[in-house]
Formats: sequence, C-alpha cells, structure tokens
Amino acid sequence: MNPNDLFEANRQLWNQRTLVHKDSDFYDLAGFKRGDTALRSIELEELGEVKGKSLLHLQCHFGMDSLDWARRGAKVTGMDLSDEAIKTAVSLNEELGLDAKFICCNVYDLPAHLDQQFEIVFTSYGVIGWLPDLDKWAAVVANHLKPGGIFYLAEFHPFVWTFDDDFTHIKYYYDNRELIITENQGTYTDREADIKGKEYSWNHSLSEVLNALLNAGLELESFNEHMYSPYACFRNLVETAPGQWQVKGMEGKIPMVYSLQMKKR
Repeated sequence: MNPNDLFEANRQLWNQRTLVHKDSDFYDLAGFKRGDTALRSIELEELGEVKGKSLLHLQCHFGMDSLDWARRGAKVTGMDLSDEAIKTAVSLNEELGLDAKFICCNVYDLPAHLDQQFEIVFTSYGVIGWLPDLDKWAAVVANHLKPGGIFYLAEFHPFVWTFDDDFTHIKYYYDNRELIITENQGTYTDREADIKGKEYSWNHSLSEVLNALLNAGLELESFNEHMYSPYACFRNLVETAPGQWQVKGMEGKIPMVYSLQMKKR
C-alpha cells in the first residue's frame, strides 16, 4: 500500500477525532483554559525547567500540551498531521494570549516547512505508532535539535500494543513486522462517538526506538519504564492511584509507559 494513502486515511480520522476530543471530559479543555495543567507528572518531573528555552513539539494533536509548555515559559513550535487539530491549536493559542507557533504537515516532511533548531524536541503518548520508519523520524528529530539539545519522549510501552483491545490475549507482534489495520468505531474519549474509518499503524520495539535515535547521533541520558498509564485511554483499566491507570487483573505486572531523554552530540 502507498504510505501516502495510509497517512491520508489517518489524517482524515484524526480530523474527526479532534472535533470530538476538544469537547470531551477526557481533555477537559475548559479546565485547561482556567489554568489547569495538561501535562503529566512523568514528563514534568523528568524534563524539568523549560522557561526561556526553545521547544519543538512533534505530533502535538490540538496543542494543549504545547500551550502548557508555553505557559511555563518555553518558546514553543508545535506540529501535527491533522489540519483540524492545528486549526484548533492556533485558535486556542490566540484565545489564551500565548505566542506558540503551529505547523500542519507530516512529521517526515517537517524539514521542508521549518528551518530552525531547538534546545528541546518533545513528543509524547501515542505518537510513534503512526510512523512506519523510525530511522527517518529520528533523522528529523536530530535535524531540528541544537547540538547539546535534549530530545524527550514519553510513550506507551510497546508491550501494551501487543494485546487485543480488551487485554485478554496477545494479538500483535512486539516488533515492526506488520502493518496493523484497525476498523474504528468511536474514539478513546467516547467509544460511542460517530467516528468510523480504518486506521493504519506500526508497532516499534524498544530496541528499534533506541537504535534509531542512537544512529541519528543522539546519546542516551536516561531511560525509565512506568507501571501505569497517566491516561485512561485503554479499555479494561482500573485507577490504582490518583491519575494512574493499570490493566485490571494485571496491576503491577506489565509496564504501561516508557520515557527517555537523549542529548545531541
């Protein structure tokens, strides 16, 4: 299948999702406008102070995390494939009186749309599974990172993506050996939402992620695995502590998220 056709199908699906997500309790946009944080403790504690630093947010959805970093004093540029998401992000930026910039493009094409390097490149939660080629992705990360700059990734653990939707059995390969085609109904913020369409994704092992970034010239500074998800975005979850969800019946047994920080040589 032509990768551009797959990206276009995913773009259209995320356009539909954005219209539902921005009004959902899951994202609580009203609370964010009042000053609530959108970021989670994992990235806030691990990435630390961003005030005065330039920050590029890859695959930013409709911009809440990007704008949260901007509120914390970072000079933010966000990008996403979905034009509906970027439209919403631009509107939120204006409404909140912030100075973030947003770009709509495929992450692989970002160097053609942006000629700038940043002190921080950031991306998080449900991002790399939409990309078939991590070497190409890592090259984009390195291209937009200043020497000595930090790349930070918080992502759902690849072991989570091996399960079926209800976490009853292993359904998919752990590594990147198949195109995963899913027929969708609804979205993780509303299972009954009138959203239909096929999505196309790829699983990536930890070794594939790390080797792609290492081969792009980045050095590993820290790597952590977390036994919970900071989002209740999967089926069959139970809240084991405030803001921490694990798979029911597997509490404490499987990692839900990993995070890493790397520096450009």
